[in-house]
Amino acid sequence: MTLRLSTVILPVHRWHEGGRDRWQRAEELGFHAAYTYDHLSWRTFRDGPWFGALPTLTAAATATERLRLGTLVTSPNFRHPVTLAKELISLDDISGGRITLGIGAGGNGFDATALGQEAWSPKERADRFGEFLPLLDRLLTEGAVSQQGSFYSAEEARNIPGCVQSPRLPFAVAATGPRGLKLAARHGQAWVTTGDPKLYEAGTPEQSVEAIRGQVEKLGKACAEIGRDVAELDKVLLTGFTPDRSRPLESVDAFVDFAGTHRDLGFTEIVIHWPIPDSDFAADQAVFEKIATEAVAQLG
Repeated sequence: MTLRLSTVILPVHRWHEGGRDRWQRAEELGFHAAYTYDHLSWRTFRDGPWFGALPTLTAAATATERLRLGTLVTSPNFRHPVTLAKELISLDDISGGRITLGIGAGGNGFDATALGQEAWSPKERADRFGEFLPLLDRLLTEGAVSQQGSFYSAEEARNIPGCVQSPRLPFAVAATGPRGLKLAARHGQAWVTTGDPKLYEAGTPEQSVEAIRGQVEKLGKACAEIGRDVAELDKVLLTGFTPDRSRPLESVDAFVDFAGTHRDLGFTEIVIHWPIPDSDFAADQAVFEKIATEAVAQLG
């Protein structure tokens, strides 16, 4: 099984002060894709620079030629399917069909209340995501959509000429719970996980591997329930949130060992964070670039 290596570039740099350079360098290093987070602000970066995901990806699309681009991940927290669909078909057009939409149910971070609403309960997040994703799927594949929902509605929403990619740009659905996995099985071209968050603080790498193995098995069952071959879905691991933390980026050998273990679980894509000094994503830039250029070949 061929493993692809991608990176995620957090939108913390002004475009003309290092932002553009990182996206162009990602292409030069041969990454399969470069993603960014779709938040209004995020964790320890809340009080520093943080730019919008879709404008950043639009700029990246004009600064690169081959690199796939996308979000990890967009959520309903501050978006609506109708407006998001219009932005996505525009971005897919500008990029020449290089966009992947990472999408999930959202969480309780700063985005959850930034529009002045109360944070949604886990059930409401799941309910909203269950309505948001199918409507977005329709909006990106049909020329005109009308739908009345409990949370999201569309009235003669037009998205002509549609996506460059056919029938639409791919969805990479982030999910670990039963409802989210069913959505991934039905609507996803890929599935995304960060592992089991309960293991991040006190778990072991071995426990993490077993937890992720269980997630993969549940995805397989969700696919089987609707008669879909789970092999049709790419399986994407966003690193940095397992008990291994940044250790896989300490050397090429460490990364090859980590990536090989997860490839054997069925993963087709590993995503590593572009180093950010003095943060949870601090790493040696030279080692990071060596991993980018040498690790995949060692995995065979």
